Amino acid sequence: MTATIPNLPSLYEPFSTEAKWQKFWEENQVYKADPNHGGEPYCVVIPPPNVTGSLHMGHAFESALIDVLVRYHRMRGRNTLWLPGTDHASIAVHTMLEKQLKKEGKTRYELGREQFLERAKQWKAESGGFIVNQLRRLGVSVDWTRERFTLDEGLSQAVIEAFTRLYAEGLIYRGEYLVNWCPATQSAVSDVEVENQEVNGNLWHFRYPLTDGSGYVEVATTRPETMLGDTGVAVNPSDERYKHLIGKTITLPIMQREIPIIGDEFVDPTFGTGCVKVTPAHDPNDFEMGKRHNLPFINILNKDGTLNANAGEFQGQDRFVARKNVVARLEADGFLVKVEDYKHTVPYSDRGKVPIEPLLSTQWFVKIRPLADQALEFLDQQNSPEFVPQRWTKVYRDWLVKLKDWCISRQLWWGHQIPAWYAVSETNGQIADNTPFVVAKSAEEAWEKAKSQFGENVQLKQDPDVLDTWFSSGLWPFSTLGWPQETQDLATYYPTTTLVTGFDIIFFWVARMTMMAGHFTGKMPFNDVYIHGLVLDEKGQKMSKTKGNGIDPLLLIDKYGTDALRYTLVKEVVGAGQDIRLEYDRKKDESPSVEASRNFANKLWNAARFVMMNLDGQTPNQLGQPIAAELSDRWILSRYHQVIKQTINYIDNYGLGEAAKGLYEFIWGDFCDWYIELVKSRLQQNADPASRRVAQQILAHILEGILKLLHPFMPHITEEIWQTLTQQPADSRQTLSLQPYPQPDSNLINPDIETEFELLIETIRTIRNLRAEADIKPGAKVTANLQSENARERQIINSGQVYIKDLAKVETLTINDKENKQAVVEKTPLKGLKTIGLIIVAIVFIRLAYSVGYAIDRVPLFGTFFEIVGFVYSTWFISRYLLVAEARQKFWEKFFPPATDNQHSPATELQPEASENAIAGVVGTVQVVIPLKGVVDIEVLRAKLEKSLNKVEAEAQSLRGRLSNAKFVDKAPKDVVQGARDALAEAEKQGEILRDRLRSLA
Repeated sequence: MTATIPNLPSLYEPFSTEAKWQKFWEENQVYKADPNHGGEPYCVVIPPPNVTGSLHMGHAFESALIDVLVRYHRMRGRNTLWLPGTDHASIAVHTMLEKQLKKEGKTRYELGREQFLERAKQWKAESGGFIVNQLRRLGVSVDWTRERFTLDEGLSQAVIEAFTRLYAEGLIYRGEYLVNWCPATQSAVSDVEVENQEVNGNLWHFRYPLTDGSGYVEVATTRPETMLGDTGVAVNPSDERYKHLIGKTITLPIMQREIPIIGDEFVDPTFGTGCVKVTPAHDPNDFEMGKRHNLPFINILNKDGTLNANAGEFQGQDRFVARKNVVARLEADGFLVKVEDYKHTVPYSDRGKVPIEPLLSTQWFVKIRPLADQALEFLDQQNSPEFVPQRWTKVYRDWLVKLKDWCISRQLWWGHQIPAWYAVSETNGQIADNTPFVVAKSAEEAWEKAKSQFGENVQLKQDPDVLDTWFSSGLWPFSTLGWPQETQDLATYYPTTTLVTGFDIIFFWVARMTMMAGHFTGKMPFNDVYIHGLVLDEKGQKMSKTKGNGIDPLLLIDKYGTDALRYTLVKEVVGAGQDIRLEYDRKKDESPSVEASRNFANKLWNAARFVMMNLDGQTPNQLGQPIAAELSDRWILSRYHQVIKQTINYIDNYGLGEAAKGLYEFIWGDFCDWYIELVKSRLQQNADPASRRVAQQILAHILEGILKLLHPFMPHITEEIWQTLTQQPADSRQTLSLQPYPQPDSNLINPDIETEFELLIETIRTIRNLRAEADIKPGAKVTANLQSENARERQIINSGQVYIKDLAKVETLTINDKENKQAVVEKTPLKGLKTIGLIIVAIVFIRLAYSVGYAIDRVPLFGTFFEIVGFVYSTWFISRYLLVAEARQKFWEKFFPPATDNQHSPATELQPEASENAIAGVVGTVQVVIPLKGVVDIEVLRAKLEKSLNKVEAEAQSLRGRLSNAKFVDKAPKDVVQGARDALAEAEKQGEILRDRLRSLA
């Protein structure tokens, strides 16, 4: 009875395959973590994407890197949890909803807070899972049963707990401070929500007259309207031009306010005029100077970006309108000196898309130094967390050192409402800066606290502001595991193992997590922080919405498949933390690099089909463990175990790109291109059964191992092939994801065999290249003469000549040294007689020597002397002539020179005479010569080469003409000129190659 042979379809179809396995993994909860499961815990929390977001290339890159690590460690037997979730993105959702209301002719105030939040929740229910579904398309191995949202009930309780604890400990306070203000959204924004843009602006120079009438000082500014809030002018105290003015005052134009001239080391004497205006309420640096010198803080802005009553005649004007009017007034009054064009950086609100304003505002703040100092202590004393690459440790440390108090309140409605209640009955029903308040975990608790302080008639209003999104995100590693409750998840999986994130949020997220975790749990939230780079566009530029140069990962997934995109993104990484450049043709929406990975998937698919068609319907388990029978078997097993060892080492040290490239080279090159080709003849039905069985065992064994090694990188195609290879039943819940990762067997690793086989591979490759150069027909057999002075090389080539003949289509193979001595000599009867004669002579010689030695030994003193001499000579003779194979061969040839008659087989024919047409190449120290006589038409080949040479020389001449033209070199774009130079160099190289080929035909 013939066994049923399982097989794969002729073409790999990624889209249905990927969807099938994504559904299988999720429905069977393959990645559901169990804290009671054995194994060392390995936990990663996903960097939560904004719930409003859509999948971009940064998400795809980061998720692919994390999934490689998680799948790998799961297969290594660790108790793995990858916890997913999303961030509520206060500003993003709030801005989106306000735009919708604006289209409807409404405002959020008309709608009211409760209805506004209901609308937000409805949007979240309908559209908020968009990015989550896109993440599913990446095949990420997360535990979807543990999916979290920063506004869900559990995380909201964690946020309230954290706020109330910090407030009780004196680490949260309410006060007036300078914040980033977005007039479009009318909210404070964090630094991470600010995008610096380079703009072409102006630098205005004004005269500020000294109050005593003795002259003036000149100041320059890019924001003239802020001069209405100036309360000082600053110079460097060591600046000889101005030090005599320190302590004097100037009269501020327009406002007619007398303000002092102060000395402050912050002022750079070499920048501008060396004299700067100080507006403490509207510039961060001026704010600090204002505090140092006790200057007044005058706010001239309303929250919508218009000027307030402190701006005098400009009250009610938009800030940019007021800018023009202030300049016009100063010019009319004779205070404008000059206006310069000035390119500078302006901070824009990422959500509001308008320039932000530093604004003095009453907000809630976290007293950051105690938290930052504790995180620094972990870093300096325990190197925790450990950054990969290590250079980011300094960046992280520098952030912690220079941190200032953190503004955590936002003037929004979507988010965690601040758990503070104001006794508005004490301030006429309104929340003012001086309204007393209580902080509590609930409205009921707040009422009890307020009643005891202000009496039964107290009226309370909860703070309308919400917390900065980064406050809840800072709790993410432990709040998602159940904190503040002592859950089993928290006990098992915390601290998490690895955080994978971008360098741009080391401070905004990483530092906040370490500070919060250090304070609330006494531990750092993760052991390692793997900082990855950016995915750059095809020109090597950072992708951004502003530039419009983003690349949609879903488009590439639809075209090439998820595995192809994932593998490309990981494989392109050269060194941990490095940026990668993604090849992309925008006109065709195609990526050559992702296409190459798709081709790699197809290569693996076709190799698997071939292997399965030659296993007689047996699985790897049924075939059993292989025992190498031939040189090629020992070589591929050595390479396989070497690659296992190499891959494990790379992944353990975050060399994910190097691991991916190593697997690519082994699978495509060693396994598919070489071993499969080498064993094809052994798989024939008429082949030796024992050899055929070993070939089947090795093919099945290594194919299954390859699927396991590659699974973390390309999970879908490897799962599909593995299910077929191992013949899993349709209702099976077995999955490759839970199979053990291969382990290297050091006993099977043989570097010497790998080195030897590499010589054979290069020899075959060289013969193939020479055949192509000479236009020898693919099916034609050739004669190849291999020459080497190295006896070891000749021995290696001789042992692998069957592979050379088979794969390079060589009919007659000659292996010689360069003195034309044959390295392969047949045994003859004459050689046997000579050997017997040599033995008889040696016996006679030994007997004679013994007699002479015995006689000498009897003479006093001579015996001992000759014993010493004999021992020394014997040692020298053995080491000189007997220890090394090549030395033994030369010693033998002194007595029996190699045969030079014609009694040898075709496989050992001598090289052709020098006059014979031939083509030659070199591999290592081996010269490869292929005679062309009788194989190709020499004259036709010569004519073809001459035609190609004429074409190349004409092209080179044309390029030289262009490059010798000064107008072309000076006026053409640099990339065009460089392209011409590169083309000329290539043409000259091709010309030299063609001339060499023609010379070989002479």
